[in-house]
Amino acid sequence: MPMKTFKIATYNVNSIRSRLHIVIPWLRENRPDVFCMQETKVEDDKFPREELEKAGYHVSFKGGKRYNGVAVASLEEPMKVSWGLDDDPPDSDRLIMCRFSNLSVVNCYVPQGRGMDDPQFHYKLQWFERIRGYIAGHFSPDEPLICCGDMNVAREPIDVHDPKRLLGHVDFTPEVWEAFDQLKSWGLVDVFRKHHPDEPGLYAFFDYRVPKALERGLGWRVDHILVTRPLADRSLGAFIDVEPRRAEKPSDHTVMVAAVSYTHLRAHETVLDLV
Repeated sequence: MPMKTFKIATYNVNSIRSRLHIVIPWLRENRPDVFCMQETKVEDDKFPREELEKAGYHVSFKGGKRYNGVAVASLEEPMKVSWGLDDDPPDSDRLIMCRFSNLSVVNCYVPQGRGMDDPQFHYKLQWFERIRGYIAGHFSPDEPLICCGDMNVAREPIDVHDPKRLLGHVDFTPEVWEAFDQLKSWGLVDVFRKHHPDEPGLYAFFDYRVPKALERGLGWRVDHILVTRPLADRSLGAFIDVEPRRAEKPSDHTVMVAAVSYTHLRAHETVLDLV
């Protein structure tokens, strides 16, 4: 069976219509197999489907006017697409699953949490439990699965520019670390850290409110690409492309990319052989 290099990218666009001038050229230059977007912030009837299709991509999406929204652009048309978690509220504008032959991609936008005393923080912790339950109910750790997106958690001190000062933030606190670890314990590997285990200063989020945050290296890594062990063992690399953050009118996030090698199956085949 033929081996395929599968390149996946994740990007919190913070309004897809406001970032098309970044997204379309990036897709044409980099040609990822799958491009996962969060915070698209657009109603479905106004989503810029045509522009992405002209760039050579199939696109699946769900969102609303001002908040949330997830989308997946892919070179290959998905065999199956579903939205939302299994329980209530489904939050269908925060999670999308696409199945490609024998590989599945879950693109999610985890709630930020607002503040430690805010009910939304408890909801965030619940969300990690719910997505773990969703993944456990639909997949096996032995099959090729990618779970990625803006997960609003910086897990390690090297994932933030000032760990002492930022400790206790809703994205950098022990409660969230534990919730994130529980999700990964199902059988997911942080593929970025696999390839950059001890390297600090690699961030995918630079707050608008901090003057010259990118130039000063004042960032966070709250975006993640998690993969099951069969893909982690065959991963080829991962990196953060900061150029989209340097562009005119950028998102506060930038693009994270990972590449894995796996046995590509035609649509009618069902074998999950990764050898």
